[in-house]
Amino acid sequence: MKIGLYFGTFNPIHIGHLIIANHMAEHADLDQVWMVVTPHNPLKKKATLLDDYHRLQMVYLATEDFQKIKPSDIEFKLSQPNYTVNTLVHLQEKYPNHEFSLIMGEDNLKSLHKWKNYEVILEHRDIYVYPRISAEAENLELKNHPKIHLIDAPIVEISSTFIRENVKKGKNVQPLLPNKVWEYIDHNNFYRK
Repeated sequence: MKIGLYFGTFNPIHIGHLIIANHMAEHADLDQVWMVVTPHNPLKKKATLLDDYHRLQMVYLATEDFQKIKPSDIEFKLSQPNYTVNTLVHLQEKYPNHEFSLIMGEDNLKSLHKWKNYEVILEHRDIYVYPRISAEAENLELKNHPKIHLIDAPIVEISSTFIRENVKKGKNVQPLLPNKVWEYIDHNNFYRK
């Protein structure tokens, strides 16, 4: 089975994430997309993150009606801070019959050369890249690499940061979130302070 791994803090997961995950599941040669909730991205401040369980629960609520999209807490069990290369090794050992690939935005492809052991990842894994308005094409030296697959996906410029900031300001962000995720955020009073 070919699995695309879509990593993120999903703080919170929003319709943009789902549009991309669904597009990859339906239009790339992947059988499933796993939304891997990262407990702590070494490049992000931990203080801004909701508890791991709450973010995983929101991904579960957002994906439960999508047959090809699954939530994953695989990184919760790994030592922190964790790196993608370690997660890939762990997953391959746990699921030897699956073939794992990465899903990322063009903006992340631009910084892939800064990732720990990125050469090893590129040697063994396909990477499916979705377009971002913010990515500058001329800076994407890796885009012609044989393991890089640029996917003509819808460009979605919704950010979790925008959602959090606007919840705090009392603005209505409900259209940007799956209904069950909005209800979970509202019920728990997340992002208001």
